[in-house]
Amino acid sequence: MKVSYILRADKMSAAGLAPVHVVIHYDGKRLKAGIGEKCKPANWNQKSQKFCGQFEGKSEANEYLKKLSERLNQLDRKLRGDGVPVTKEALLAVVQPVVAAEQPAPKAEPPMVGRFEEFMVTMRGMGYAPNTLNHYGTVRNTLSRFLDSVGKPKLPVSEWDMAYHQQFVGYLREVQGLANNAVFSTIKDMKAFFRHLESEQGEKLGLDLSKIQLRYSDPVKIYLSADDLAVLASAMLPAWMVPVRDVFLFCCYTGLRYSDVAALHGGNLHALGADGRGGRVLRLTQTKTRTAISIYLTSAASALLDKYAGPTRSGAGAKLMPVRVNTAMNRALKRVGELAGLNRLVEVVSTPGGRVEKQAVPLYELLSMHTARHTFAVQSLMRGVPVVVLQKVLGHAHIQTTMRYAHVVEEMQHDVMRAAWDGPAIPAQRATANAAALSGIICAVETEAA
Repeated sequence: MKVSYILRADKMSAAGLAPVHVVIHYDGKRLKAGIGEKCKPANWNQKSQKFCGQFEGKSEANEYLKKLSERLNQLDRKLRGDGVPVTKEALLAVVQPVVAAEQPAPKAEPPMVGRFEEFMVTMRGMGYAPNTLNHYGTVRNTLSRFLDSVGKPKLPVSEWDMAYHQQFVGYLREVQGLANNAVFSTIKDMKAFFRHLESEQGEKLGLDLSKIQLRYSDPVKIYLSADDLAVLASAMLPAWMVPVRDVFLFCCYTGLRYSDVAALHGGNLHALGADGRGGRVLRLTQTKTRTAISIYLTSAASALLDKYAGPTRSGAGAKLMPVRVNTAMNRALKRVGELAGLNRLVEVVSTPGGRVEKQAVPLYELLSMHTARHTFAVQSLMRGVPVVVLQKVLGHAHIQTTMRYAHVVEEMQHDVMRAAWDGPAIPAQRATANAAALSGIICAVETEAA
């Protein structure tokens, strides 16, 4: 944006005074507007674009021109940062409130769905991950369908009150059939949208955000036991399933998400010590959180890495593991688990439409690539890895997220109860057995250097 000032001598009044206009160049357009100041041509310096000579109040008038230029440039930066185009109306509102008041009445408040799309443009400009933007896109589409269903497709944000909010929650449960956590996730994104309007745009909302109570139900985390891992590692499988099984096990040994194991390349692999005898580590930046993590590779993880990468494929840019598309991996994993005999029943609780439903499902039907991350977390805690260390390896921003895994380590709970009621001998023997069983299966972790 370029801001300059001119004296409109062609609009001279009978008293010999000419109006001063601001000229704004923006987005290939030009806007001229009066600023409410007038002077004689002898009191205006066009080269410096300032009042001069014997003009009364010259210093104050020139300071006003300076401040006006600053406000216009601030508006330009703010709108562009929000991903909103600069408009004539917005510029006139800054130039002079009186001038803006003389313009035609402002247009009706834009619809809520349109504002949500503007919010997503802002998020994209701030560098939010594509998966996050896709999730917000789903919320936008759901909001649009809801407003259509109640006959209010053009409803503005200012009219969205607690009554609409409660009706929307009911729509999510009864019409969309979303479970509690899916409703929680949708409303959480809506609150982020409203906070943006309130704090960044200075808008007055039609509801009090503090009265929107969110409750997240921590779902049962499916994970494999040490025995399950041993069975899976030794299972006889068709040749095409072996790479799927090995990638899954590698994630069980490292805690990597699918997005991170799929992107592993030679640049992530580092040797410890000058001679490399200290072992190897993976150093990478997580795709989801963009957090830097470091994972020590034990013999089990290293063996799988060498099986597919090997010395000739560990250079920078080379993919380290044979990862397929996520949906194909998840489908194949269920068949792998079935052939490996992972048939023990697991209770699954769902809440369609707010109703609690329970059923027993074979473990193999629940396997997915993310099961490996849960397995790593739980088994690491069982081996005695401190929660704060596990937090670093998993890349969690808050330790409360990591603590969720501590709640599902049933074996540790059972040992405490056995020690309290039956004496310490049996749990001590079991602890030794567990340590031996897990040795060489679950990898250790290396904390990131400060």
